[in-house]
Amino acid sequence: MKATLQSHNQTPRKVRLVTELVKGKKVQAALAALEFLPKRASEPVAKLIKSAVANAKNRGENVDELKVAIVVESAGILKKYMPRAFGRASMIRRRKSRMKVTLA
Repeated sequence: MKATLQSHNQTPRKVRLVTELVKGKKVQAALAALEFLPKRASEPVAKLIKSAVANAKNRGENVDELKVAIVVESAGILKKYMPRAFGRASMIRRRKSRMKVTLA
C-alpha cells in the first residue's frame, strides 16, 4: 500500500537521515525505531507509515509481513529575501520535501 506526504517543511537531506534508518524493515520494527529517534522528521515519517498501514488494512492485507520502502524527493523551494547591509538583499531558500511510503 502507498501513502504520500506532499509538502513537509524540512530539507530532503535531513529527512533522508531518518528514512534510511527504517528502509527495508518490517512495520513494527520501523515504528519502534522511530519512536525513540531524536530527529524532527521522525514524527511525520511515523505518521506516514501508520497511514500506509491503515490503507493496507482496508485492503485486507496481512500487515505483519509488510516491509517499508520510502522515497524522499524535493518538493520545491520557498524563496524569500532578507535585507543586508548597504542596501543589498540576500536570498533565503526554504527547502521542502515530499515523502512516498510503499509497503510491500
